[in-house]
Amino acid sequence: MAGGAMAGGGDAVRALLRAANALLQQRRYRAALAVIKGFRNGAVYGAKIRAPHALVMTFLFKSGSLREKLKSIAQATYTHSRNLAYFVFTYKGLLAAQGKKTPFHSFLAACIGGWLVFGDNNPVNSQIIMYLLSRILFGLSRLAVQRGYIPQPRQDPFPLLAALVWGTVLWLFEYHRETLQPSLQSSMTYLYEDSEVWHDMSDFLIYNKRTDSK
Repeated sequence: MAGGAMAGGGDAVRALLRAANALLQQRRYRAALAVIKGFRNGAVYGAKIRAPHALVMTFLFKSGSLREKLKSIAQATYTHSRNLAYFVFTYKGLLAAQGKKTPFHSFLAACIGGWLVFGDNNPVNSQIIMYLLSRILFGLSRLAVQRGYIPQPRQDPFPLLAALVWGTVLWLFEYHRETLQPSLQSSMTYLYEDSEVWHDMSDFLIYNKRTDSK
């Protein structure tokens, strides 16, 4: 009898999967289903890129117990995953509701999603916005050249850009540090200030800072 119940349960699951697969092939539901899968992809992608980043940054630069560090990693990963899932859901949902996709509709839907989902000024959102901003500036520069608004440079401008970026960020770090994002401050402190402090070979080559009270 138990075997028959298990077989019946398996048949029910297979029937349910067939019905779900048939639903996924229905063209009239495609827009709504794309919104749902967009939510799924946003959650997965947010977790995949935030978890390793949070792991490295937390164990490199944050103090506290192992439990506190793991909690911080989990919170950052959850926030990034949730927000990206919410944004993709909002963006694709608004486009589906409008019934058509034009440059203005895409811009407006993304603006609304950005306001609703990423409007809270917290460390995770701040990092995401700064990441996007740098790529937007590059993209707009290339678009301006493609459209003829800016003449094609005769030489590669990247060396000049690299010089200006590094010159500016070190100037800000040395003289206006409070204006920089906290994780960048931590990274630059590790590179440029911690390298000026040592007591013996242990914290000169092996460790960054002494772990004992010698």
